[in-house]
Amino acid sequence: MVFASLIFLYVFLPLNLALYYITKKANFRNIILTLFSFAFYAWGEPVWIFLLLFSCSVDYLNALYIQKHKGTKKAKIGIVSSVIFNIGLLVVFKYSGFLYENLNSLFGWHLTAPSFTLPIGISFYTFQSVSYVIDVYRGEVPAQRSLLKFLMFVSLYHQLVAGPIVRYSHIANEIDNRKFNIKDISSGIHRFCIGLFKKVCIANVAAEYVHKYMDGDLSRLSTGEAWFGVIMFSIQIYFDFSGYSDMAIGLGKMFGFHYHENFNYPYMANSATDFWRRWHISLGTFFRDYIYIPLGGNKKSAIRNLFIVWFLTGLWHGASWNFICWGLYFGLLIYIERLFLMKILNKVKPLAHLYLIFIAVIGWALFYFTDFSKLLSYLQLMFGQTGNPGWSIQLNLVLQENVFWLLITLLLCFPVYRWANNKFKRMLTRDNFSWMWMLSTGFNFALLILSTAMLAGKSYNPFIYYRF
Repeated sequence: MVFASLIFLYVFLPLNLALYYITKKANFRNIILTLFSFAFYAWGEPVWIFLLLFSCSVDYLNALYIQKHKGTKKAKIGIVSSVIFNIGLLVVFKYSGFLYENLNSLFGWHLTAPSFTLPIGISFYTFQSVSYVIDVYRGEVPAQRSLLKFLMFVSLYHQLVAGPIVRYSHIANEIDNRKFNIKDISSGIHRFCIGLFKKVCIANVAAEYVHKYMDGDLSRLSTGEAWFGVIMFSIQIYFDFSGYSDMAIGLGKMFGFHYHENFNYPYMANSATDFWRRWHISLGTFFRDYIYIPLGGNKKSAIRNLFIVWFLTGLWHGASWNFICWGLYFGLLIYIERLFLMKILNKVKPLAHLYLIFIAVIGWALFYFTDFSKLLSYLQLMFGQTGNPGWSIQLNLVLQENVFWLLITLLLCFPVYRWANNKFKRMLTRDNFSWMWMLSTGFNFALLILSTAMLAGKSYNPFIYYRF
């Protein structure tokens, strides 16, 4: 099941909210939320629910073992066991085909790759679960003794299949103590509607042009159309993933959880370093806190640590060499910025912003194409090295037809809405609360109706990050 679907919007979520808040006892609410999370996850591939349960059970027991033997050598057995187990799951279910393919190519072997499909969200929930065990080992959080509460923490459908990566320490208090809060529910509905609009009305529209220009016959494309195609993918992946994160954060608030932000207007960045402080924040902080700093951070072998982290960042996104190259591409850019480039970029902010947009767009081309020959052809087309026309009349028509949509999209890449929303909140007083609340409710309803209209009768475009 996905958030941007009619069955979720008008059946699953209302039923979940109704049953959750009709029930008064906290333990029953946890049971309801956990059961709905399992139903959400099992909607498409029920078999993988057993893998999720097995993974949760192993890390739950390892954390209890670590807590019991805290401060002794035996505690290391628990942490090593958990790390190996979770990495093993990823290797078997996500990377085994990639490994077999490369071993066959390198040594001329004929190994048969496993034929099972990738369990949805495995990259997210394994990271979430292992970070909890590591935090228990470090003494940052106590082990959760309730299996039900731990299952709820890992399986919360708000962020289970596409993040953000929620750490146990961020919501530990809310796992044990959540109360009805009408302001949180109202804020959560608003945030969810914003995310739904971003996904359905922007990302899905951009996806149609991505398919048209990047998956079509490259020999018929102009240079302008090639740039437009990859710019549309840059828009699609941002609004797709940030829209999902908005919906996840909004859903969390509806049920009393406060997840950390996962995006902070990344296309406003002025360097690759700044971009990755703003993009997929939960993944970046995970690699920083659990890999980069333990390896030595900036104090010991900084260059080695940097490229290890970016190799793993690329590999995390997918079992393909283009993802690894994409990760190392950003690692190299960040290294160059540390060496000398940031000194230049800091002096000319407009140039720095243009530089970031350029390298980000090129990076998304590398991210998109798993076939290196097609990637090379597309890059040659973008830089006018194929003999294709530089522009086309059809592209003029597309730009004219979508000028209003492009303007809204551009504005949402910058904190214009955040500024307006903050100003709106400051205007709220006891005297004008009623009509301001009605205005906000009307806005949310309009976004919901518009998104519903675009979903109805159209084939669904799944979230990009579901495959990771």
